[in-house]
Amino acid sequence: MSANTSTPAITAGDILAQKGKTPIVSLTAYTTPMAQMMDAHCDFVLVGDSVGMVLHGLPSTLGVTMEMMILHGAAVARGLSRAMLVIDMPFGSYEEGPQQAFGNAARLMRETGCAAVKLEGGVEMAETIRFLVDRGIPVMAHVGLTPQSINTLGGYKVQGRDATGAAVLEGARAVADAGAFAVVLEKVPQKLADEITAAVPIPTIGIGASAGCDGQVLVVDDMLGLFTAFKPKFVKRYGNLGVEAEAAIADYAAEVRARSFPAPEHVFADQPAPDQTASKG
Repeated sequence: MSANTSTPAITAGDILAQKGKTPIVSLTAYTTPMAQMMDAHCDFVLVGDSVGMVLHGLPSTLGVTMEMMILHGAAVARGLSRAMLVIDMPFGSYEEGPQQAFGNAARLMRETGCAAVKLEGGVEMAETIRFLVDRGIPVMAHVGLTPQSINTLGGYKVQGRDATGAAVLEGARAVADAGAFAVVLEKVPQKLADEITAAVPIPTIGIGASAGCDGQVLVVDDMLGLFTAFKPKFVKRYGNLGVEAEAAIADYAAEVRARSFPAPEHVFADQPAPDQTASKG
Protein backbone atom coordinates (compact mmCIF):
# COMPACT_ATOMS: atom_id res chain seq x y z
CA MET A 1 0.00 0.00 0.00
CA SER A 2 1.14 3.56 -0.62
CA ALA A 3 1.64 6.07 2.16
CA ASN A 4 -1.30 7.70 3.89
CA THR A 5 -2.81 10.30 1.58
CA SER A 6 -2.95 12.77 4.47
CA THR A 7 0.85 12.99 4.37
CA PRO A 8 1.89 16.03 2.30
CA ALA A 9 3.64 15.13 -0.93
CA ILE A 10 7.34 15.94 -1.08
CA THR A 11 8.22 18.83 -3.39
CA ALA A 12 11.28 20.09 -5.24
CA GLY A 13 11.64 22.70 -2.52
CA ASP A 14 11.72 19.98 0.13
CA ILE A 15 14.45 18.13 -1.76
CA LEU A 16 16.47 21.33 -2.13
CA ALA A 17 16.12 22.01 1.59
CA GLN A 18 17.69 18.62 2.36
CA LYS A 19 21.10 19.80 1.18
CA GLY A 20 23.65 18.73 3.79
CA LYS A 21 21.03 17.08 6.00
CA THR A 22 19.57 13.56 6.16
CA PRO A 23 20.58 11.77 2.94
CA ILE A 24 17.94 11.76 0.21
CA VAL A 25 16.67 8.31 -0.83
CA SER A 26 15.57 7.48 -4.37
CA LEU A 27 14.92 4.49 -6.62
CA THR A 28 13.60 4.10 -10.13
CA ALA A 29 10.13 2.69 -10.71
CA TYR A 30 8.15 1.88 -13.85
CA THR A 31 4.94 0.29 -12.52
CA THR A 32 2.19 1.06 -10.01
CA PRO A 33 2.87 -1.87 -7.62
CA MET A 34 6.57 -1.03 -7.39
CA ALA A 35 5.76 2.64 -6.75
CA GLN A 36 3.38 1.65 -3.95
CA MET A 37 6.16 -0.31 -2.23
CA MET A 38 8.55 2.65 -2.48
CA ASP A 39 6.24 5.48 -1.48
CA ALA A 40 6.81 5.31 2.28
CA HIS A 41 10.57 4.87 1.97
CA CYS A 42 11.80 7.13 -0.85
CA ASP A 43 11.98 10.91 -0.95
CA PHE A 44 11.60 10.92 -4.72
CA VAL A 45 10.88 8.18 -7.23
CA LEU A 46 12.46 8.44 -10.66
CA VAL A 47 10.84 7.06 -13.78
CA GLY A 48 14.16 6.62 -15.54
CA ASP A 49 14.73 6.10 -19.22
CA SER A 50 16.49 2.95 -17.99
CA VAL A 51 13.00 1.49 -18.53
CA GLY A 52 14.05 0.91 -22.13
CA MET A 53 16.77 -1.54 -21.11
CA VAL A 54 15.15 -2.98 -17.97
CA LEU A 55 11.61 -3.63 -19.23
CA HIS A 56 11.73 -3.32 -23.00
CA GLY A 57 14.96 -5.12 -23.84
CA LEU A 58 16.57 -2.20 -25.67
CA PRO A 59 20.38 -2.14 -25.94
CA SER A 60 20.58 1.42 -24.56
CA THR A 61 18.32 4.27 -23.47
CA LEU A 62 18.43 5.94 -26.89
CA GLY A 63 15.34 4.17 -28.22
CA VAL A 64 13.07 5.36 -25.41
CA THR A 65 10.20 7.59 -26.56
CA MET A 66 8.02 10.24 -24.94
CA GLU A 67 5.09 7.84 -25.20
CA MET A 68 6.98 5.23 -23.17
CA MET A 69 7.88 7.75 -20.48
CA ILE A 70 4.30 8.99 -20.28
CA LEU A 71 2.89 5.45 -20.07
CA HIS A 72 5.22 4.40 -17.25
CA GLY A 73 5.15 7.81 -15.58
CA ALA A 74 1.36 7.74 -15.29
CA ALA A 75 1.50 4.21 -13.89
CA VAL A 76 4.01 5.21 -11.21
CA ALA A 77 2.01 8.32 -10.35
CA ARG A 78 -0.96 6.13 -9.47
CA GLY A 79 1.17 4.38 -6.85
CA LEU A 80 2.51 7.47 -5.08
CA SER A 81 0.98 9.82 -2.54
CA ARG A 82 4.03 10.94 -0.55
CA ALA A 83 7.22 10.57 -2.58
CA MET A 84 7.99 13.13 -5.27
CA LEU A 85 7.69 11.89 -8.86
CA VAL A 86 10.50 12.83 -11.26
CA ILE A 87 10.50 11.68 -14.89
CA ASP A 88 13.42 11.48 -17.30
CA MET A 89 13.14 13.40 -20.53
CA PRO A 90 14.09 10.89 -23.24
CA PHE A 91 16.80 11.32 -25.85
CA GLY A 92 15.80 13.79 -28.56
CA SER A 93 13.04 15.46 -26.53
CA TYR A 94 14.99 18.49 -25.27
CA GLU A 95 18.42 18.83 -26.93
CA GLU A 96 17.15 20.93 -29.85
CA GLY A 97 16.57 23.94 -27.64
CA PRO A 98 14.57 25.51 -24.81
CA GLN A 99 11.30 25.71 -26.74
CA GLN A 100 11.36 22.02 -27.66
CA ALA A 101 12.30 21.12 -24.09
CA PHE A 102 9.47 23.20 -22.65
CA GLY A 103 6.85 21.65 -24.92
CA ASN A 104 7.88 18.11 -24.02
CA ALA A 105 8.41 18.81 -20.32
CA ALA A 106 4.99 20.44 -20.10
CA ARG A 107 3.49 17.41 -21.81
CA LEU A 108 5.15 15.05 -19.31
CA MET A 109 3.81 17.05 -16.38
CA ARG A 110 0.34 17.44 -17.88
CA GLU A 111 -0.14 13.79 -18.85
CA THR A 112 1.46 12.14 -15.81
CA GLY A 113 1.12 14.58 -12.93
CA CYS A 114 4.85 14.42 -12.20
CA ALA A 115 6.37 17.14 -10.04
CA ALA A 116 9.66 17.54 -11.94
CA VAL A 117 11.63 16.39 -14.96
CA LYS A 118 15.23 15.27 -15.27
CA LEU A 119 17.51 15.94 -18.19
CA GLU A 120 21.15 15.15 -18.93
CA GLY A 121 23.93 17.63 -19.55
CA GLY A 122 25.94 20.37 -17.87
CA VAL A 123 27.06 23.69 -19.29
CA GLU A 124 25.38 23.02 -22.63
CA MET A 125 22.01 22.51 -20.94
CA ALA A 126 22.14 25.48 -18.57
CA GLU A 127 20.16 27.78 -20.85
CA THR A 128 17.46 25.16 -21.32
CA ILE A 129 17.24 24.48 -17.58
CA ARG A 130 16.88 28.18 -16.84
CA PHE A 131 14.18 28.49 -19.50
CA LEU A 132 12.18 25.63 -17.96
CA VAL A 133 12.58 26.77 -14.36
CA ASP A 134 11.55 30.32 -15.26
CA ARG A 135 8.34 28.85 -16.68
CA GLY A 136 7.42 26.78 -13.65
CA ILE A 137 8.99 23.42 -14.43
CA PRO A 138 11.29 22.06 -11.67
CA VAL A 139 14.38 20.44 -13.18
CA MET A 140 16.74 17.82 -11.82
CA ALA A 141 20.05 17.87 -13.71
CA HIS A 142 22.43 14.99 -14.49
CA VAL A 143 26.19 15.23 -15.08
CA GLY A 144 29.14 12.84 -15.21
CA LEU A 145 28.24 9.75 -17.18
CA THR A 146 25.20 10.75 -19.22
CA PRO A 147 23.89 7.51 -20.80
CA GLN A 148 22.13 9.33 -23.63
CA SER A 149 25.59 10.48 -24.79
CA ILE A 150 27.32 7.08 -24.82
CA ASN A 151 28.11 7.37 -28.52
CA THR A 152 30.16 10.50 -27.94
CA LEU A 153 31.54 9.40 -24.56
CA GLY A 154 32.75 6.11 -26.02
CA GLY A 155 30.72 3.86 -23.73
CA TYR A 156 29.76 3.63 -20.08
CA LYS A 157 33.07 4.87 -18.70
CA VAL A 158 33.88 6.62 -15.44
CA GLN A 159 33.91 10.37 -16.08
CA GLY A 160 36.27 12.94 -14.56
CA ARG A 161 39.30 10.86 -13.60
CA ASP A 162 41.67 13.18 -15.45
CA ALA A 163 41.51 16.80 -16.60
CA THR A 164 37.86 16.21 -17.54
CA GLY A 165 37.02 16.41 -13.84
CA ALA A 166 37.10 20.20 -14.09
CA ALA A 167 34.47 20.07 -16.83
CA VAL A 168 32.19 17.86 -14.72
CA LEU A 169 32.51 20.31 -11.83
CA GLU A 170 31.87 23.23 -14.15
CA GLY A 171 28.77 21.49 -15.47
CA ALA A 172 27.41 20.91 -11.97
CA ARG A 173 27.96 24.55 -11.09
CA ALA A 174 26.29 25.67 -14.32
CA VAL A 175 23.11 23.64 -13.77
CA ALA A 176 22.91 24.84 -10.16
CA ASP A 177 23.27 28.45 -11.30
CA ALA A 178 20.57 27.83 -13.91
CA GLY A 179 18.07 26.84 -11.22
CA ALA A 180 18.12 23.04 -11.08
CA PHE A 181 16.94 21.90 -7.63
CA ALA A 182 19.27 18.86 -7.57
CA VAL A 183 21.90 17.19 -9.73
CA VAL A 184 22.61 13.50 -10.31
CA LEU A 185 26.31 12.57 -10.33
CA GLU A 186 26.73 9.34 -12.25
CA LYS A 187 29.89 7.24 -12.37
CA VAL A 188 32.38 9.86 -11.21
CA PRO A 189 35.34 9.31 -8.84
CA GLN A 190 34.58 9.60 -5.15
CA LYS A 191 36.92 12.56 -4.58
CA LEU A 192 35.37 14.53 -7.44
CA ALA A 193 31.85 13.75 -6.22
CA ASP A 194 32.74 15.03 -2.76
CA GLU A 195 34.29 18.16 -4.29
CA ILE A 196 31.16 18.85 -6.32
CA THR A 197 28.91 18.22 -3.31
CA ALA A 198 30.84 20.83 -1.35
CA ALA A 199 30.92 23.28 -4.25
CA VAL A 200 27.27 23.47 -5.29
CA PRO A 201 24.33 24.80 -3.25
CA ILE A 202 21.93 22.10 -4.46
CA PRO A 203 21.73 18.43 -3.41
CA THR A 204 23.88 15.94 -5.27
CA ILE A 205 22.33 12.53 -5.93
CA GLY A 206 24.97 9.85 -6.40
CA ILE A 207 24.85 6.76 -8.57
CA GLY A 208 28.33 5.33 -8.67
CA ALA A 209 29.73 8.45 -6.99
CA SER A 210 30.23 8.82 -3.21
CA ALA A 211 28.52 8.14 0.10
CA GLY A 212 29.25 11.81 0.75
CA CYS A 213 26.65 12.88 -1.81
CA ASP A 214 23.46 14.42 -0.46
CA GLY A 215 21.49 11.40 -1.64
CA GLN A 216 21.57 8.18 -3.63
CA VAL A 217 19.59 6.63 -6.47
CA LEU A 218 19.68 3.11 -7.95
CA VAL A 219 17.76 1.29 -10.65
CA VAL A 220 15.36 -0.83 -8.62
CA ASP A 221 15.66 -3.88 -10.89
CA ASP A 222 19.43 -3.79 -10.34
CA MET A 223 19.28 -3.65 -6.55
CA LEU A 224 16.56 -6.32 -6.36
CA GLY A 225 18.42 -8.67 -8.68
CA LEU A 226 15.63 -8.65 -11.26
CA PHE A 227 17.82 -7.31 -14.07
CA THR A 228 20.74 -9.69 -14.48
CA ALA A 229 22.11 -8.99 -17.98
CA PHE A 230 25.00 -7.16 -16.30
CA LYS A 231 25.79 -5.69 -12.87
CA PRO A 232 27.52 -2.29 -12.61
CA LYS A 233 30.23 -1.97 -9.93
CA PHE A 234 28.18 0.65 -8.10
CA VAL A 235 25.17 -1.64 -7.62
CA LYS A 236 24.61 -3.50 -4.36
CA ARG A 237 22.07 -6.28 -4.68
CA TYR A 238 19.72 -6.15 -1.71
CA GLY A 239 17.82 -9.17 -3.07
CA ASN A 240 18.05 -11.89 -5.69
CA LEU A 241 14.45 -11.86 -6.83
CA GLY A 242 15.35 -12.82 -10.37
CA VAL A 243 16.78 -16.13 -9.20
CA GLU A 244 13.77 -16.73 -6.95
CA ALA A 245 11.32 -15.86 -9.73
CA GLU A 246 12.99 -18.20 -12.21
CA ALA A 247 12.94 -21.02 -9.65
CA ALA A 248 9.24 -20.40 -9.00
CA ILE A 249 8.50 -20.44 -12.74
CA ALA A 250 10.43 -23.72 -13.11
CA ASP A 251 8.44 -25.27 -10.21
CA TYR A 252 5.17 -24.15 -11.80
CA ALA A 253 6.14 -25.59 -15.20
CA ALA A 254 7.12 -28.91 -13.62
CA GLU A 255 3.83 -29.19 -11.69
CA VAL A 256 1.74 -28.36 -14.75
CA ARG A 257 3.54 -31.03 -16.81
CA ALA A 258 3.11 -33.54 -13.95
CA ARG A 259 -0.59 -32.58 -13.63
CA SER A 260 -0.07 -31.87 -9.94
CA PHE A 261 -1.26 -28.31 -10.49
CA PRO A 262 -4.02 -27.37 -10.26
CA ALA A 263 -4.66 -29.50 -7.16
CA PRO A 264 -8.17 -30.14 -5.79
CA GLU A 265 -8.02 -26.97 -3.66
CA HIS A 266 -7.47 -24.88 -6.80
CA VAL A 267 -10.50 -26.05 -8.79
CA PHE A 268 -14.26 -25.66 -8.43
CA ALA A 269 -16.78 -28.42 -7.67
CA ASP A 270 -19.99 -28.86 -9.70
CA GLN A 271 -21.98 -27.67 -6.68
CA PRO A 272 -20.92 -25.06 -4.12
CA ALA A 273 -19.93 -26.39 -0.72
CA PRO A 274 -22.76 -26.21 1.83
CA ASP A 275 -22.76 -23.11 3.98
CA GLN A 276 -21.36 -24.48 7.23
CA THR A 277 -22.53 -21.44 9.22
CA ALA A 278 -26.16 -21.99 8.19
CA SER A 279 -26.35 -25.38 9.99
CA LYS A 280 -25.13 -23.99 13.28
CA GLY A 281 -27.87 -23.24 15.74
